[in-house]
Amino acid sequence: MTKNATKTPPKPPAPKTSRGGSLFQLIESYVRMDVIFENGLPVKYIPHILYLTAIAIFYIGNTHYADRSIRRLDKTKVEVDELRADYTTLKSNYMLRSTQSEVAKEVAKMGLYESSVPPYKVVIKQE
Repeated sequence: MTKNATKTPPKPPAPKTSRGGSLFQLIESYVRMDVIFENGLPVKYIPHILYLTAIAIFYIGNTHYADRSIRRLDKTKVEVDELRADYTTLKSNYMLRSTQSEVAKEVAKMGLYESSVPPYKVVIKQE
C-alpha cells in the first residue's frame, strides 16, 4: 500500500528578465551620467539643452495644431455633406413643384384655371 502524502503545488516559473534591462539601464551602462553631473550641471551643455527644449515645445505645439486642424476639417466635411443633402432635397422639391401640372393644382385654389382655348393672334389693321 502506498503512503499518504500531501501534494506540493508546483513552483511558479521565475519572472523573465530581459538580459539588457530597461532602456535607461542600457544607456547608463554606456554613458556614465553620474560622472558628467558629478559637480552639478556643466554650463557648456545649457545651450544644447535649451535648443532641444525649444524644438520639443515646437514639436508638441505643431502636433496639437495639426490635430485641431484635422478635427476642424472633419467637422466641416460632415457639415458640407449635410448641406449637400439639403440642397439635393430642396432642388428635387422645386423641380417637382415647378411642373405644369403641379402649378395648375396650386393656382386652382386661387380660382385660376388653365385655358382650354388655344391662343389667337390679334391683328390691328393700319389705316
